[in-house]
Amino acid sequence: MAALVVAFAGACIVLVLLVLPAARSDPYTRSTLELSGSAENGARLFLLNCAGCHGIAGQGLVGPNLHGVAQRKTNRQLIQQVVSGRTPPMPRFQPEPQAMADLLAYLQSLV
Repeated sequence: MAALVVAFAGACIVLVLLVLPAARSDPYTRSTLELSGSAENGARLFLLNCAGCHGIAGQGLVGPNLHGVAQRKTNRQLIQQVVSGRTPPMPRFQPEPQAMADLLAYLQSLV
C-alpha cells in the first residue's frame, strides 16, 4: 500500500513538472498575456459568446456566476478554462489573442 502511495505521488510530481511548463510556454497564452485588453470590447465579446450561459451581467445561469472570478483564478487559468472547455457544458472557444485579452479585461471588471 505504501509503495502505491509513493508511486502515485511520484506520478503527480512528474505530471506537474510536465504540465506547468507546457502551459507557461503555450504561445497562445503567452501572446494573450502580453496584450492590453479593453473591457468595453470584452463586454461585447462576452454578450455574443458567453451571456447565453453566464447571464447578460455574468450573474450565472447554466454556467457559474463570474463576478469576482478574476480574484479566484489567474489570467492563465481563465484562458485555459475558456479554450479547453474542460467543464461541460462549456464549449471550447479560442478567440484571437487580442479578443481574449479584451475578455480578460471584462472579467476583471466583474467584481
